[in-house]
Amino acid sequence: MTDFVLVPGAWLGSWAWDEVVPELRAAGHGAHAVTLSGLAEKQGVPAGQRTHVRDIVDAVERNDLRDVVLVGHSYAGIPTGQAAELIGDRLTRVIFVDSSVPADGESFVSDWPDGRAMVEGAIAETGGFWPPLAAPDYAGQGLTDEQITRIVTAATPHPGATLTEPATLTRPLGELPATYIKCVLDGPEPSPRVAALLTSDRWRLVEMETGHWPMFSQPHELARVLLAEAGDSSPTP
Repeated sequence: MTDFVLVPGAWLGSWAWDEVVPELRAAGHGAHAVTLSGLAEKQGVPAGQRTHVRDIVDAVERNDLRDVVLVGHSYAGIPTGQAAELIGDRLTRVIFVDSSVPADGESFVSDWPDGRAMVEGAIAETGGFWPPLAAPDYAGQGLTDEQITRIVTAATPHPGATLTEPATLTRPLGELPATYIKCVLDGPEPSPRVAALLTSDRWRLVEMETGHWPMFSQPHELARVLLAEAGDSSPTP
């Protein structure tokens, strides 16, 4: 049995995985959705980059999980990639879902050459938080109006320090067994940093014909991909 640890991206909580978790469990696996500090039901909890890494490691260690597949979406790829090397032989695979990836000494905004000033400016203007997107920002991502409303209504401001503090890696990320899921409606090609990692024989690429939030737009297909990448070829219910 695989234990999936599912980490949502910016502005989201564990609720983002509500349609994926049941499918993983129905296939006979464990599924543990994480809310990162400062978000959703953990609003008000101080959080920096290392806090979010510790949130993920704690979820693994507290539940004594083995054969772990870490899944990080969007922003959460950065703390998830760091946590992957910290859980040692508990890790089976790390799956990055249309996400940023950590680089030693670099932050989330470091990988946003055109958007860094915008993100940092928004954080400064809102008392240290990155405000959630508005409904029009989700256009063209394969989401229904109802799905967009759900995301916008439940989203919470994201702790700014987690976006500007640098990541820490003790070995090359390309040495980890990893899958990168590229959601092509959000751009057909992986970022240059991800493309370089995909040259490793331990990394592989999977494309999904949907937008940046596949846990909402295509939860059944996303669950199928996660199961396949974890080595379970049985169909989801």
